[in-house]
Parts: sequence; C-alpha cells; structure tokens
Amino acid sequence: MFAANTYTARRERLLKEVASGLIVLLGNREVGMNYHANPYHFRQDSTFLYFFGLQHAGLGALLDADSGEVTLFGDDLELDDIVWMGPHPTLIESAVRVGVKNTAAYAEMGKRVQAAKEAGRVVHFLPPYRYRNMYELQQWLGIPIEKQKQEASETLIRAVVAQRSIKSEEEVMEMEKALAITRAMHLAVMKGAKPGKTEAQLAAIAEGIALGMNGHLAYPAILTINGHILHNHDHSHALQTGQLVLGDFGAETDSCYAGDITRTFPVDGRFTEKQKEIYQIVLAAELVGIEACKPGVAYQDVHRKAARILAEGLAALGLMKGDLDEAVAQGAHALFFPHGLGHMIGLDVHDMEDLGEQYVGYSESIHRSDQFGTAYLRLGRELETGFVLTVEPGIYFIPELIDQWQAEKKFSDFIDYGKVAEYRGFTGVRIEDNVLITADGHRVLGPPIPKSVEEVEAYRNG
Repeated sequence: MFAANTYTARRERLLKEVASGLIVLLGNREVGMNYHANPYHFRQDSTFLYFFGLQHAGLGALLDADSGEVTLFGDDLELDDIVWMGPHPTLIESAVRVGVKNTAAYAEMGKRVQAAKEAGRVVHFLPPYRYRNMYELQQWLGIPIEKQKQEASETLIRAVVAQRSIKSEEEVMEMEKALAITRAMHLAVMKGAKPGKTEAQLAAIAEGIALGMNGHLAYPAILTINGHILHNHDHSHALQTGQLVLGDFGAETDSCYAGDITRTFPVDGRFTEKQKEIYQIVLAAELVGIEACKPGVAYQDVHRKAARILAEGLAALGLMKGDLDEAVAQGAHALFFPHGLGHMIGLDVHDMEDLGEQYVGYSESIHRSDQFGTAYLRLGRELETGFVLTVEPGIYFIPELIDQWQAEKKFSDFIDYGKVAEYRGFTGVRIEDNVLITADGHRVLGPPIPKSVEEVEAYRNG
C-alpha cells in the first residue's frame, strides 16, 4: 500500500480527465468456492486497488466529476464477523489511510447511483467481470447483464487505461519485488527438477515460495513437460530423462503487483543438441525483441521482428524455406509461434484486460491483425515511457496443428512438413522477461535468472 497522497493524486487526475458525471468504482466481494463460507482467496479489483489501495471485500466508491467529491462505501464488521475473522479497520479508518473524507454504508451507494440516473446525470462504470457487480449494476441502472460490457463508459475506460499504463517509480519497485520472489521460485524449480519428480511437486515448490514471501501466484502456474500446450495447467506427469520442462509462473506481491517469467530447461543436466538448437533460436528472438523496445516503436513491429528471427533459425534447421519475409508476412511462422510476443503487465498479469484489449493494447492507428498467431498479440500499439510489458517468443510443435496444416497443404512453399515430422514429439520452448520502457530505451526488470544455454546448464549442474 502506498502513501495516501498517491491515491489522492490518482483520483484527482481521474476526476479531471472524466470531467463530468458520476464515476462508479466497484470493489470485489468474496466468492464461495463450493459454498459461501468456504471462499476462494480474496483478490481485490485492480482498478479499485489502483485508486483506493484497500484490499477489504465489500467496498465501493463514487467519484463525482462535477463536484470533486469522493465517497467510500462499505460496512464495518459486526461482532459475529470479528469472532471468526478478527478485528479489521473500520470504514472511516480505511478512508483516512487513503485520503478519503466521506464515507457511507454500502446500501447508500445504490441509492445515490439511482438518484443520479433519475436526475439525468451521466453515470460512468467499467465493464464488470464478477457476477455480484453485474447484478448490482443491473439493479441500480436497469442495464441487463448481457449489455453491460457494451454500455460501459468509454470515457472512463480510456482515462483509467491512460493512468494505469504508465508505471510510477513506486510501482516499478513493487514489480521488482515481485520479480525477486519470482526468481527464487524459478531457481528452486530448476534445482528441484530431476527424473521421477512430478510436475505437481515442482508447482508446489513454486507456489510455496510465493506464499512464504507473503505473496501469491500472479496466475495459475504453467509448469509442464508438454510445453507445446500454451496454457497447460495439468501437473499430473512425472519427469523423464530427455525431456524439457517449461515453467511459466510468477509471484504477486502483497500489494498485488505481478511478475511473469518463463524459463525452459532440460530434465537432465544438459540440453540435447536438438533441444539446444531450438532453444537458441528462441533466445535469439527474445534478445532481439527486448533490444527493439523503446518509446515510439510499435510493439506489433517488434513482434514481427522476433517472428523473422524465429523463421531464420527454423530455416537454418530445414523446417522453413523460401522467401522468409513473405513467409512471415503471410503468417507461415505461426505453425511454430502461434501467439503474440507479449502483453502489458502491472496489477494484472495481463494488465487491464478486463477493460478491453482494444483500449489497452491498440490505438486508433494500430489495429489488431486478423492473421492466425498475430491475432493473439495482446499489445500492438506504440510503446511509451513507463510501460511495463513482457517479451516471450516461443517455438512449439503442436501435433494437431501440424496435421491440419499439412492436410490442407497450407504454406507448403514455406514449410518442409517432412522435416517437421522429425520434431513431432519435441513439445515446446518459451523464454520470457519483463521489460520497462525508459525515456531512452528499456530496462529488463528483476534480478537475472539463468537464461543462456551455458547459464542454465551451469545452474542445473552446480
């Protein structure tokens, strides 16, 4: 949690940029895992957290852009609650901590929103993703749940995205903290991996370190010998000699800032020659991608530059052929690299994705591609000083995708399917780091985690 003046300044800027109307910011409530009294780990809404810093369930706020008045809504715990959960700060105490003068019971919030609507005022709200918040907006504003995403305030969305996209020095420090924890997680997983160990045991090591450092996972861990499955959360396999382990996981600090790192390493102490060749292609693409990051550069162009490096490496191994510029332009490389190069990161691992990727990752001049692979690029817009983003190229051999493209003879001028067959069981390699855009270029955040072939092998055998 930051100082009160940080949150006050953020709210003042938001009020100024929205200019008129009533802004509704809803916090999250606890959600039952299988019944109400057995909830999932509570996670506050990130935008509410950004402007108020309070991680208690059942809070909401109204910001009046016409009067400048800010009111925090919530309910103090009753004695029965305190018996089970212990004492919590009162609503007034919480408000003082974040520079808010006005408070009211939560039930009053709906009444004020309804009164504003009846008075003909513009009511701004963000696209909801939790059902309770959808239900309340429906009750207060009469907007059906299925229409709320379309009815959300574009003015408010753009104002929030403009602020949250640029990370302050104190936010970057929190992300450095997240990445220090993430480094410890990755090193322990690398050190603990050996034939016979299960993916679940490695995942437990990673999550245990996050919890032990008073954090949580920023997202469900991807820790798998089947790295060709991009978001693989299955941890049921045992590691075997000759395999690769792909670990894509990161910590979330107690202030909820995220780290997101991927490393791929051999179960044995050494890469095989084939593994090393693919790994070094991916690493070359990542390094080129990172080096290209600077203010004013469209990340869509960085993605294409990394894709070109991947294509060159694959061609050197005989997997791709022909005019590589044309191959990348047409999307032939996506057989091996079917996702985007990266995304924004901050309070969310995919920062502000709930607000709409078209606002976060694209602009009026740069639009999402409809080409397979590149269409999954979450960030395409021009980079700005203060952005924090991921750079995460990969090479994957996905049997189902290979079979479909080969049957269709898709891009047969650019892909040697006979050679691809030799790699059918290879799985995949991904390497990822988090990068801050600075005034004169970029800075890779977090303490170094072994990444080159030599570093990974030395650490695995050290």
